[in-house]
Amino acid sequence: MASTFTDLGLELMATGENAGTWGTKTNANLSLAEQLLGGYNSQAVTDSGTPTALTIAEGALTGTAQHRVIELTGSISGNRIVTFPLLTENFYIIKNSTSGAYTVQLKAVSGSGATVTFSATEKTTKVIYLDGVATNTGVFDTGLNVPGGATTQIQYNNAGSFGGDADLVWTAGTGLIINSQKELRLADADDSAYVGLKSAATVSGSYTLTLPAATGSANQILTTNGSGVLSFADNSGGTSWVAVKTSGFTAVAGEGYFCNTTSAGFTVALPAGTLGDEVSLVDYAGTFDTNNLTVAPNGSEKIQGVAASLTVSIERAGLTLVYTDSTQGWLLKDK
Repeated sequence: MASTFTDLGLELMATGENAGTWGTKTNANLSLAEQLLGGYNSQAVTDSGTPTALTIAEGALTGTAQHRVIELTGSISGNRIVTFPLLTENFYIIKNSTSGAYTVQLKAVSGSGATVTFSATEKTTKVIYLDGVATNTGVFDTGLNVPGGATTQIQYNNAGSFGGDADLVWTAGTGLIINSQKELRLADADDSAYVGLKSAATVSGSYTLTLPAATGSANQILTTNGSGVLSFADNSGGTSWVAVKTSGFTAVAGEGYFCNTTSAGFTVALPAGTLGDEVSLVDYAGTFDTNNLTVAPNGSEKIQGVAASLTVSIERAGLTLVYTDSTQGWLLKDK
């Protein structure tokens, strides 16, 4: 009986055959088995519509599909196909080293079995296996793949294989970098909505914001020291309004007062001024015309450039005084 061959090309010698050549043939089988277990083959992918056909050579080491590791090489100008012989039952480590932004598909030479495809940018290594089922041989991705993407790119599961994004990278000594104005999104409890953070479309110069070391107090605002170090501070902007006043008092910068002169006119003493200080006064009962409100400067300070008190005698008047300097003193911001 003549020898037969396995689907991977190993020679099965029949009893009584190959007298005197068993040693040679056995050594050939062992060499082929070693190649199947750990051999490497560099295979150029045909740059044409004709698939690149991997082969099995019976009893020889020349088959291009008789290696554990196959590196696909060459420059391709379109999507290409690499085929395996039917009935091949094996697993392979396939490295896609082709150049050109095109897909490379791995499939059986005929039949309608499963296929595995390297995407146009997936220059990575895949571990695949072939089931060798009759004419419907399938090529399957094991998912045991070498991480994809370039150096520093953060890896992620891309539908069963590792992927990388050029806009998401990790740089030692710097940290996580998100390029192209993409967002950092923080989702809510059920992932139905998120809060996103991203850069301005154009940044005049790179800078870093350093968050405060503690949470701050209620109603405080976030401020910067001018170098990107953030801290919480009391909100000093705006006017803090005080309950109705019916007699003379000394005002405080940043406060507003409802003044009721129904019973008699009275005097509001301004505080010692510093640049930007404001005091607001409002005629509470519409009586400034009959019982005037007097606004007195602090010491030798001025109001409207004059070192004298200001008399407010207009019904329903409302005014804000802002301090500028020693020359002009308190000026009417509005009236």
